[in-house]
Amino acid sequence: MTEEELPIRIAPWMHIITTGGGMRLDELLPASGSVYVVRLSGHDMPDEISTFQQFDELLKFPEYFGWNWNAFYDCLRDLQWLSSDYHVLIIESAESILSEDDVAREEFFKTLLRAGRRWSYTKRPEGVTLSKLSVVLSCDTEFASSLAGRLGELQNPRNF
Repeated sequence: MTEEELPIRIAPWMHIITTGGGMRLDELLPASGSVYVVRLSGHDMPDEISTFQQFDELLKFPEYFGWNWNAFYDCLRDLQWLSSDYHVLIIESAESILSEDDVAREEFFKTLLRAGRRWSYTKRPEGVTLSKLSVVLSCDTEFASSLAGRLGELQNPRNF
């Protein structure tokens, strides 16, 4: 694996990989327990409605989902209806997410960061921390460093 293909760790629960790259499964999956894995494509999420539709369908959001960013966050921080111990979101073509709306794109990534922080961490037997919600963003190599930089800026508490 070349340096360009190495995962970029944004937070313990969020990673960026480049197309064709990957992550070690033990960095992503728990030693035990059930895992719900969702695979999304940024190409299918050009606007807010499409983004909400993709998550609603694949994460089986409850009927009360309000189709706005607050409701999106509420659903991501709950996920109890999935009856799994851990949740992994794999988003391919992350550079294409909300390509028609920069403001919504920033809100999307802030929401993912907040939800990951909310799920916090659990201790594994070997002492490594693992979040109950993990997000893997896959993008072309040319976008990885700029996406990582922007996500790093969004982690600043004054942005929440």
